[in-house]
Amino acid sequence: SSPSKVEDVGPMMEFSRPKLVPIHGIPIVSYFAENWDNVKVFQARPDDLLLATFPKAVFLFLSYPLILLNEGTDDRIPCEPTTTRRMIAYMCIPPPPTPGTEQLSQMDSPRVIKTHLPFQLVPKSFWEQDCKVRKQVIYMARNAKDNAVSYYHFGRMNKLDPEPGTWPQFLGKFIAGNVTFGSWFDHVKGWWDKKDSHRILYLFYEDLKEDLRREIHKLMAFLEKDLEEEVVDKIVHHTSFEVMKENPMANYTSMPSVFLDQKVSPFMRKGTVGDWKNYFTVAQSEMFDKVYREKMAGTKLTFRTQI
Repeated sequence: SSPSKVEDVGPMMEFSRPKLVPIHGIPIVSYFAENWDNVKVFQARPDDLLLATFPKAVFLFLSYPLILLNEGTDDRIPCEPTTTRRMIAYMCIPPPPTPGTEQLSQMDSPRVIKTHLPFQLVPKSFWEQDCKVRKQVIYMARNAKDNAVSYYHFGRMNKLDPEPGTWPQFLGKFIAGNVTFGSWFDHVKGWWDKKDSHRILYLFYEDLKEDLRREIHKLMAFLEKDLEEEVVDKIVHHTSFEVMKENPMANYTSMPSVFLDQKVSPFMRKGTVGDWKNYFTVAQSEMFDKVYREKMAGTKLTFRTQI
């Protein structure tokens, strides 16, 4: 769903960082907003699989197991740079060269669709016939502190997002929900609150880091896949952060630096749990914890900030 060659970039070679535009109260970058009319009327198919996360909650740890579960574990598959872009597309990605909604309309079923949209902005076609068809959704959440740090570094290198500013400035924006796709707090709670009324598997990044094999088995059960342990071994190997970081299909080194400047920060940076301790001051951590308690009051949703 992303351009793989500089030639694909076309007129967007010259551009400035986008501004945030509110869509039903949720801040969205301007070029996502320009395609919103197509997103809101997007037609889901009965066998679609939707992958949802807040930005930088590590999509790849959802994408890779699904590619390998659905397409096999041949060693060539995870090494081919365009594989994920053929098999999985972002719903909201804008040109160039083709909007994600258009790419998806041309994809054969079953489709795997990625989105950062909060639950309330997901096209209604995903839920309209929920009782009759087996639309499946996998949501991955990551603890807020690590998510904020990862999003900050991504914003520094990702020219398709607004300028993040300094770490203290970005942390203020993150807490206030003044970042692309809005409030982390509302996002994770919104999907959590709907997980029992829809076919949603809610996963936690920290659980994958703790025991990847266990979480692969959760995916297999949800998707009704029955695989030999030898195949699971290969999936676990290919989906480890260390292997993916060296994989051009995962590390986005094929993306032009006009979009993703990996000299500023690598697309796949650390993938650890607890890196927030290297960025939050004691005062910032205490302030964040206070806000967190207020915003997460009344929910049974809990996160681990270390494992």
